[in-house]
Amino acid sequence: MSHTIPRIEIAPGLEIARLVTGLWQVADMERDGRTLDLDAAAAAMRPYVERGATTFDMADHYSSAEDITGRYVAAHGADGAQFLTKWVPRPGALTKADVRDGVTRALGRMRLERIPLMQFHAWRYADPSWLDALWWLEELRAEGLVGAIGVTNFDTAHLRVATASGIRLASNQVSCSLLDRRALGAMSAYCVQHGIGILAYGTVAGGLLTERWVGAADPVGRDDATWSMMKYRRFIEQAGGWDALQSLLAVVQAVARKHDASMANVATRWILDHPAIAAVIVGARLGERMHLDDNARTFAITLDNADREALARVTDTLPMIPGDCGDEYRKPPFLTASGDLSHHLDGFPPAYTVVDAGDRRRAMSGTSWETMAGYCRAVRVGDRIVVSGTTATYGNRLVGGTDAGAQAHAVLDKIEGAITSLGGRMEDVVRTRIFVPSIDDWEAVARAHGERFRTIQPANTLVQARLVGDEYLVEIEADAIVPAGR
Repeated sequence: MSHTIPRIEIAPGLEIARLVTGLWQVADMERDGRTLDLDAAAAAMRPYVERGATTFDMADHYSSAEDITGRYVAAHGADGAQFLTKWVPRPGALTKADVRDGVTRALGRMRLERIPLMQFHAWRYADPSWLDALWWLEELRAEGLVGAIGVTNFDTAHLRVATASGIRLASNQVSCSLLDRRALGAMSAYCVQHGIGILAYGTVAGGLLTERWVGAADPVGRDDATWSMMKYRRFIEQAGGWDALQSLLAVVQAVARKHDASMANVATRWILDHPAIAAVIVGARLGERMHLDDNARTFAITLDNADREALARVTDTLPMIPGDCGDEYRKPPFLTASGDLSHHLDGFPPAYTVVDAGDRRRAMSGTSWETMAGYCRAVRVGDRIVVSGTTATYGNRLVGGTDAGAQAHAVLDKIEGAITSLGGRMEDVVRTRIFVPSIDDWEAVARAHGERFRTIQPANTLVQARLVGDEYLVEIEADAIVPAGR
């Protein structure tokens, strides 16, 4: 029996299937020097479109995925299908030309005149170039080269910074599953409030939340493991380990049998039932195997209160994946296929220019204030780093708009950029001083400080004080001491 895949509008004029076909597996299929027949892979996309799974998600670094899409478009045209992609530039300063090149390269590979949804990934927020990228993508949207802008693996704080800075975001693509429920808290609340759709991937944990693994041996160390299996095995370790997974699988299997459905149906339906979730992304190995009938059956089942309560009882026993959405790409534990960022990056350049001056080193963020008033963003003498009073300015722009909490996060990003440029870490901060012109903003600012320093807990002072510039809602200073030997 064929089941209809519903659709949802995530941006004006952009309607996508609620079950998106993800092409990340193309990179796995082409690893270790293997190549795909691109025309055959493109032909394998056609049955998805014919069955109503009209939306495909890919990225510039998913090996030949964009080229395969280009072959499909050349053969069938783009009408009736939606092709979403991502731009993942390497860390470091970006130019407007870099952003344009990233978009035009994707357009050329995919043989499109406009990218329906361009999703941007930032490797770190301490380098403010991520804001440049989004502002320049807004300009390319105005030109018509991009239809809508999304982000991928953003945390809640920086989704807030972006939207408060005037960037119109349609979506945030993040991991979300019965194992990884980070997106269902503050992230979902923020997205519902601001009309941002969550595109959830990893909903069946690379296949580990399916019948195949009920009562099966732990696959850790298997030579035939896909990148997806390697990645989500790390999530399982953070969520309590293999035995905890078996407890979860038993409940999912029981619910699936009740509905005469697959475990993948249940795991996916549970995600789709949350109000912030616009769509789920289900990976495909083009030309190898399709699960179209089973995937579509997800929309034929309805989980009742007893199902949700049974799933809640078991998920409540599982430890939460640490941090916020996307942290697995920015801080330990790195929940990637390799367990680090080695297959993504060679390293990170300093966020800010560093000037050596005898016994001291200075970090310069480049604001006009530094030149005019004769100071640096931060200075290091020996093991001590002292950061100047910092506001949410970047070039001639104000970051965070009229949202005091968003401004505070932007300020703390600048402080982190200065400290890391001088060889320190945020964990080295021993003192912060916060100044707010309106006492009404103290709590929003304090909460932002609390999010960033929850486990570090430096000495802190927060006072009301008038700042230079009515647009600035917060200013923060910081002192750090770098441990000997680093």
